[in-house]
This record gives sequence, structure tokens and C-alpha cells, in this order.
Amino acid sequence: MEEGSEMRGKYVADISSIREAQERIKSFIHKTPVLSSETLNAVAGRRLFFKCEFFQKGGAFKFRGACNAVLSLDNDQAAKGVVTHSSGNHAAALSLAAKLRGIPAYIVIPESAPKCKVENVVRYGGQVIWSEATMQSRESVASKVLQETGAVLVHPYNDGRIISGQGTISLELLEQAPEIDTLIVPISGGGLISGVALAAKSINPAIRVFAAEPSGANDAAQSKEAGRIITLPETNTIADGLRAFLGDLTWPIVRDLVDDVITVEDKEIIEAMKLCYEILKVAVEPSGAIGLAAVLSDNFKKNRAWKNCNNIGIVLSGGNVDLGKLWDSFKQ
Repeated sequence: MEEGSEMRGKYVADISSIREAQERIKSFIHKTPVLSSETLNAVAGRRLFFKCEFFQKGGAFKFRGACNAVLSLDNDQAAKGVVTHSSGNHAAALSLAAKLRGIPAYIVIPESAPKCKVENVVRYGGQVIWSEATMQSRESVASKVLQETGAVLVHPYNDGRIISGQGTISLELLEQAPEIDTLIVPISGGGLISGVALAAKSINPAIRVFAAEPSGANDAAQSKEAGRIITLPETNTIADGLRAFLGDLTWPIVRDLVDDVITVEDKEIIEAMKLCYEILKVAVEPSGAIGLAAVLSDNFKKNRAWKNCNNIGIVLSGGNVDLGKLWDSFKQ
């Protein structure tokens, strides 16, 4: 059977669109390194392989999807620019991708967004348009900008071009560390884990894919349990990049291909960040450190169903840290 053929046409992206994305973006992105640590292997009782997406352009994995989306536009579409609403990493990534193509990027950002992420948008030439913190306000302001500019909407995660771009992480990681039998990936809107799962399970149908999620924003865990998309009235977590809810394009992939969701407390995320700083010697934001927090959690360690997860790939998804908030969090 052709690689991934059973998935083709079933979802908004597949192994073919992911390989096409890899060809499209390979001269623009960084092929990020994989780190390992014997100390952390001993702590976890398993071999861990850290995919360092904080070294990606823009400081996070988001540049892969944004770059694929922008480069997928025809010239007439591109001329009018792109618009999105995002609390940070996607906003910066889209701004940078648009800058590389020489087109405008209109970025709707909630007033609560971390300062460092807003500064990235400005640094890459994105035009910042403020909204209130609610998703309703973000979408309303973005809709108005679309009408005024005629730009193309590039959703942060609920977009096949975005999912395909993020899936290139799996293509790299499973080539860099083919012994991996399990992947642990942060989950928010689901764009990252959808692309990662589609590619990984096409390459190795037996591989396990787990989502890592803060308990204060556990909509994915609730959705998996209920068998339908659950949204929360509010979220409360230090992981500012993991507060979005699943979309209608990401949900079917998460429902079918993500084996389980591991939820962790903020204090566990903070401890994982400390380990990244102290042992791996890398700067990882809370959302990026959650995969390590999940592996080290009692929830994961004591689950007998996962005892054979011996070679684990962990996506350290980003490193855009608001240092003021970081120091405060370490005092908790």
C-alpha cells in the first residue's frame, strides 16, 4: 500500500501535502537540531529526543506553517497581503513569512499578549491591530480587516496549509531519530499535533502520539473523552500559547490519530522549564516545555498502558519567553 494512502482525502492535509510543504519551505526554514541528555533520560527512565523548534526562525515551530501558507498563495492573492489573529508565535511567524515574500501582514493581537511576542511581530514588519482578549473580539476585528484590505486570512491552526507545514517536523525528527516509538506534542488549536500525527502515522502506523495540555486549559482532553469539540468558558495557565480551542479541521485528526491527552499542572510546566534551562541549557517558553512536563508527570509514569514507550520524541515548540513573567513564575 502507498505510504499514507488510507488517510488521503479523509483530512484537510495528508502525507503528500506535508511532503510538498517540505519542498516548498526547505530553503527558508531551519532544520532544527535534536538534543538529548543522559541526565534527563535517567530522570524519565526512558530515552528522550528533544526537537528544538525554539531554534526555528521566529523562535517557534509556527514559521513552518506560516511559510507554507504564504508561499502557497498565487501572485494576485499575495499582492493584497495576509491577515491573522494570534496571541504571539503565529503572528510573528506570519509577519516574517510575509516579509520574505515582500507582502503586507495585518496582525490582530489581543491586548493580553506577551510583550516579547508583540515585539517580534513589529520586528518582522507586521502591522499590529489590537483587539480585546476574547476570541469573539479577535475574530470580529480580523473580519473587519479582511473586508477593508482584501487580504487572505491565514488562520493560526485551522488551515490545511498550516497543518501541512507543521507536519514537516515529523519528517525531520523521524529521519534524525528513527528509533522513536512515541511522540509528545503540545496541543492548543491542534495545528501542530495534527500535522505531526498525520506525517508520523503515515511513516510508522505503530507510533504513539500523545498530546500535552495544561489542566487549566484542558479542552482537548475533555473533547477526546466526550467525542466532540468542547470549549471552555475561560482558561487559566502559564502556557499562554496553549489557550486556543480545537477547530473543525484539526478536531477530526486529533480525534482519530492522537492516542491520548496528558494533562499537567502549571507547577509541573515551571519545573520542566527549569530543567530545560539548567540541564539542556536552552530557553524554552512554558508552552514549549509542556512535553517534558508530561513525560515526567505521575500521570504518564504510572500508566501501565504506556510502559513500553521507551524512545520518546518531545517537541520543544517555542522559546519566546516574557522574562518578567518568567522570573515571577520561578518564585511560585
